[in-house]
Amino acid sequence: MKVLLVAINAKYIHSNPAIYSLAAYAKAYKSHIRLAEYTINHTADEVLGGIYKEKADVVIFSCYIWNISMVCDVADGLKKAAPDIGIWLGGPEVSFESDSFLKDHAFADGIIRGEGEQTFLKLMSFWQSGQCGPAYIDGITYRQGQEIIKNPPAGLMNLDELPFIYEDMSLFENKIIYYESSRGCPYACSYCLSSVDKTVRFKSIELVKKELQCFLDASVKQVKFVDRTFNCRHSHTKEVWRYIRDHDNGVTNFHFEITADLIDDEEIEILASMRPGLVQLEIGVQSTCPRTIEEIRRKVDFEKLSYVVCRIHEGGNVHQHLDLIAGLPYENLERFKQSFDDVYGLKPQQLQLGFLKVLKGSFMHEKQQDYGLVCKKGAPYEVISTKWMTFDDILYLKGVENVLEIFYNSHQFERTIQYLEHLFETPFALYGALSACFEKHGWDKVKSQRTVRYEQLLSFGRLWGADEALMKELLTYDLYAREHLKSRPLWLKPLDDDKADISGFYSEKENIEKYMPAHIGENYRTLRHFTHLEPFDFDIAASAKEGKAVRSAGYMLFDYRYKDPLTGEAFVTWIGK
Repeated sequence: MKVLLVAINAKYIHSNPAIYSLAAYAKAYKSHIRLAEYTINHTADEVLGGIYKEKADVVIFSCYIWNISMVCDVADGLKKAAPDIGIWLGGPEVSFESDSFLKDHAFADGIIRGEGEQTFLKLMSFWQSGQCGPAYIDGITYRQGQEIIKNPPAGLMNLDELPFIYEDMSLFENKIIYYESSRGCPYACSYCLSSVDKTVRFKSIELVKKELQCFLDASVKQVKFVDRTFNCRHSHTKEVWRYIRDHDNGVTNFHFEITADLIDDEEIEILASMRPGLVQLEIGVQSTCPRTIEEIRRKVDFEKLSYVVCRIHEGGNVHQHLDLIAGLPYENLERFKQSFDDVYGLKPQQLQLGFLKVLKGSFMHEKQQDYGLVCKKGAPYEVISTKWMTFDDILYLKGVENVLEIFYNSHQFERTIQYLEHLFETPFALYGALSACFEKHGWDKVKSQRTVRYEQLLSFGRLWGADEALMKELLTYDLYAREHLKSRPLWLKPLDDDKADISGFYSEKENIEKYMPAHIGENYRTLRHFTHLEPFDFDIAASAKEGKAVRSAGYMLFDYRYKDPLTGEAFVTWIGK
């Protein structure tokens, strides 16, 4: 009996820890289990062909909102091509309303609900020996003739009993590593499936440290904790953060989803003592409207959250990613703009403007009629309209989301955007105007090169009365801070009058010793390859901050071998004339 566990990931750099955990827990049947990973960028025919050629007796698909459409397409084709094959599914997208899923999808023979390790092991035992049939296996819904049977849920696991799936790190080369030190969530947010399991369970801290050391020893690029609220237990949080700080290898980055208003001053101090770039935090704000927060069952003190985010920001060493959700109850477009401005004012490294997804099994799904919630029929079940937001509002916010990603979250236009903020009453007004400009010129329909985006932003500034000379210098700084260009865009100021001075700067030994001590002994060609010297007529930082031209002539030296770990920008030195 050959069983194939299939994952269809969103991107190549993603991995699917679920199928690896199932296989590792059922290691007694290792010789009978195969794993196959694809991405949604493969065609359904490619996935179908690959799975069919495995000639498995049972195929189990790991199902999420991003892949369920392809899974159904592939599984349906597989059943038609090999009618005798057993097709099972698991994962959050099929764990809820599993009986109705089987009724609607004739290709499926069964569903593993919830935590799957123990259930999968029992299924493997049954498939191999024929003993203790499906009726005795908790946590499954299955087809028996014309009848669909839903067994009781399986018990929750002791996380210390889970095998470590990363014994062979070569299987995850160039992949993001996903790691869980806890399961469950203490909160009951109405839009989230994690609220279904309110029993939070932790791995023992010594086991967590042991497993984290494996990642550190292997110098993996990123470890992404999938704990739903990582910092819901202070002692656990502090132990983990102290450990990764004290055992930092200078390479590995750790990502955590946290609730910021739970963080205490001691935890802030631990974060402040870390290497820049060692940690990044994802913080779900979702809304700052008190009525909305109450309705979606969140417990967030925005004043405390703001204090924590600002304190962490002061350290200048931790990437903070803050989330908003559009389409929540009791928040219309005007109130959402306020939430946007509130969160934008905290200056996170990233501000994600997301849209409500009405997930099966969530309390939000039960309240659809009460909220006038209209959502897309298929995954990811994204909101179309509510009692408080029309589809016009949603489309408007989609445009804002697009320009926010391009001009804020990319970090490619930081000084220029900071300057442009002064031309508008609110941050949202800036991005609303940017979105309207994009739509008017059709820029939102075209994937433009990065250098083109600078020209678009310059055109936008002209429309709103920006100081064009200053705008060009701000854009020049932003451009060279990110990239050492081989060819100079036409809108940039020519360097004809400065070529001699620039060449002379690199020829003087004293300049190298003073401004580039790390490059002493390198020849002229190498110095020019790894650095760039650009003349400026304005004080870039002061002009961006004050929203007006502040003159200060001189040169900026961009060194591309030394970059900010949070923004990716080159190390910059001011050299006066």
